[in-house]
Amino acid sequence: MNRHRPIDLNINTALARRILTGFIRSEITRVGFKRAVIGLSGGIDSALSCFLAAEALGPQNVLAVRMPYRTSAQDSLDHAQLVIEQTGVQSLTIAITEMVEPLFVRFPEMSDLRKGNVMARARMIVLYDQSEAFGGLVVGTGNKTEILLGYSTLYGDSACAINPIGDLYKTQVRQLATALGVPRPILEKPPSADLWAGQSDEGELGFTYAEVDQLLYLLVDERYSPEDCVNVGFDADFVANVLARVRRNHFKRTLPPIAKLTNRTIGYDFLYLRDWGT
Repeated sequence: MNRHRPIDLNINTALARRILTGFIRSEITRVGFKRAVIGLSGGIDSALSCFLAAEALGPQNVLAVRMPYRTSAQDSLDHAQLVIEQTGVQSLTIAITEMVEPLFVRFPEMSDLRKGNVMARARMIVLYDQSEAFGGLVVGTGNKTEILLGYSTLYGDSACAINPIGDLYKTQVRQLATALGVPRPILEKPPSADLWAGQSDEGELGFTYAEVDQLLYLLVDERYSPEDCVNVGFDADFVANVLARVRRNHFKRTLPPIAKLTNRTIGYDFLYLRDWGT
């Protein structure tokens, strides 16, 4: 796909670990909480968020929730259980099949994509209900690659109170997960949202995380132009495809824009974040 020289995306995992556990602890406690709720899918991203939260808050203060659908792979449940056992966090398993099936029956022509979005949003309903029941904030599990590409469901898996891994590319998630001791079966399996049988992230995207991370790093972190990326060896069609995805999905990375009518509009002029007593 390309002829470019590989870009070093290695991170200082010890420093990242210290920063991210500190982030979880400070962001949750500053608003009066001490607990966290995480949707645990059996994948590497949610596993890493769970490991970080358990270390930051203590495992007794973290609730990991498994939310299978009837077609969910058994491996997903088994791998999530490995994380639960290794971290010692509290856990619940709440199947979403009975929640989503009535809508699927109502619209028998529903595509796999629509069904996947429904399942992702049903899972977030469960997580936010458990947030109230457990008294903890929902911790996100989306990485930087997914956020940039829009590879998530708005108000589904993208919804959270805080996100400790959102500034880590997928390649870097793997590095940190390895350093924290995430179980090897999770590290080695192909990334998948497990929304339908045989689904894989890279198969759906049409390229590998390893390759797109390199391009995204140049476009986002190094501020390369598309032409610069082609000049260093990336395929022009690949660059155009990725850039189009990033642009097209910008709305997923921002709060809904508010039509401005006054001189103090939320998100434009009223931007106070933490200076009202926190």
